Amino acid sequence: MTSTSRTPAAAPLLHRVAETARDPIPFTLDGVACTALAGDTVLTAVLTHAGHLRRNEFSGAPRAGFCMMGACQDCWVQTGEGARLRACSTFVQAGMSLVTEVAA
Repeated sequence: MTSTSRTPAAAPLLHRVAETARDPIPFTLDGVACTALAGDTVLTAVLTHAGHLRRNEFSGAPRAGFCMMGACQDCWVQTGEGARLRACSTFVQAGMSLVTEVAA
C-alpha cells in the first residue's frame, strides 16, 4: 500500500477464504488503489483492505457496519464525488472512488 496521510488501516478486518477466482474490480479507497472482486459489496471491498469502514462522527470510534442489510444506517460512506451510499447494500463498481474519512 502506498503511504499517504489517509492510507486505510494496515490490518484488514476481513480475509478471503473462498471465491477468490472472481473477476477483479479496481477501485480507490482514500486515494489508494485497491482491488475488489466481482459481486463484492462496498462494505466487503473496504473491509478486505482496512480495519474499519468509517469513524463515528461523535466519538471517533471505528465502525464497520452493523446490521448488514441496509436498515441501521451505520455503513454510510462517501464517494470521491461527494455522494453518500450504503456500503452494505451497494455493489462495488470499477473505478469507484471511496472516502472513509472526510476532511473537516
